[in-house]
Amino acid sequence: MIQHDISGHKNTDFRRSIITPLRSGKKVIGVLYQDSKFFPLDPSSDNMKLLSALACQIGVSIDRAQAYDKIAQLNKRLIEEKLYYIEEKEEFRPFADIIGESSAVHDLHKLIKKVAPTNSTVLVHGETGVGKELVARAIHRESARSEGPFIRVNCAALSDSLIDSELFGHEKGAFTGAIKTKAGRFELANQGTIFLDEICELPLATQSRLLRILQEKEYQRVGGTKILRSDFRLITATNKDLHEAVIKNNFREDLFYRLNVFPIHVPPLRERRADIPLLAAHFLKLYCSQNKKQCAGIPESEMLKLKNHSWPGNIRELSNVIERAVISGHPISFPGLEDPKIVESRPTSKNRDLDTIIKNVERENILRALDKSKGKVSGKNGAASLLGMSRSALLHRMRKLGVEIERRPK
Repeated sequence: MIQHDISGHKNTDFRRSIITPLRSGKKVIGVLYQDSKFFPLDPSSDNMKLLSALACQIGVSIDRAQAYDKIAQLNKRLIEEKLYYIEEKEEFRPFADIIGESSAVHDLHKLIKKVAPTNSTVLVHGETGVGKELVARAIHRESARSEGPFIRVNCAALSDSLIDSELFGHEKGAFTGAIKTKAGRFELANQGTIFLDEICELPLATQSRLLRILQEKEYQRVGGTKILRSDFRLITATNKDLHEAVIKNNFREDLFYRLNVFPIHVPPLRERRADIPLLAAHFLKLYCSQNKKQCAGIPESEMLKLKNHSWPGNIRELSNVIERAVISGHPISFPGLEDPKIVESRPTSKNRDLDTIIKNVERENILRALDKSKGKVSGKNGAASLLGMSRSALLHRMRKLGVEIERRPK
């Protein structure tokens, strides 16, 4: 307790103030100050004990608040550093458009590097939205034709009556509406690459004309008689099984073998979950820039949703989800993505059989990977690395699917 005179006359008028230190351990971090000129302060022993206990609790609360604030700042810094390192990895990837560091993506890079310097025909196959066109563009950029044009044709978007005209061109008056001569896509692809997406949608008549231009590098415009030549490289893509289409007589067998010189399979996103953080960071940076918004990163809880989602629409679906989250506002969240445990706990009669098939396929893939790694789960050449998964994710799936580890001698 501190007593001091406020009137200037000793022993006539004074004010009592009580100052109690606020401590954190042995360090004083502040004081509790009491002062009143209207009410007397009681400096009794009980009151002093109460003030000491109160000061102790206030000191602890202040210390905890400061600690929480420091933890929050460190956490924010950690998130920023993690985002920075992810961006750094993105900048130094081998092919600018193909993002990922999983074993599946590394294998894809190797195949592109092998076939790009050649003139061989390439058939890229994979599910919708996996990025087949990005593979085709990467092959073109790494080839000797990189200075030439890259001509893309979506075969599924063209009607049967117009597709021959689009591919091979037409002469003036060849059909109603042909008011002038038009060069086809193969003509435009001279000295470059032509990419035929969804090649399985070509009608049989067009398949015959395509077979000829592949064999002879010669063709005629629709309605024309002049023989034209074009020096092009052909890359095709499909999300369907062409071999099955051949069996069903929907695709020419001889054309299939012409196209299937160097097949490249682009894995679905669910088989390369280790790449999801990199892809998410890339799309977040892209859409934040396009929408002129601050890029604050994706919280760990939301990133876990992305990693656990099945992604039936693959990378295209992931891109749409990130764009929607950026537009919706800050902080980044994905309310449309449910917890996979909740989804798994309520199967419907329509998808129960499909779920069983998917689980059997997944179980078979894990068993193959374990067999190849001789029972080794993690580390270099481990099953997790082969599947593009983390060790914890693989062990979780193994428990769910009832897969047991069987170690074999090296």
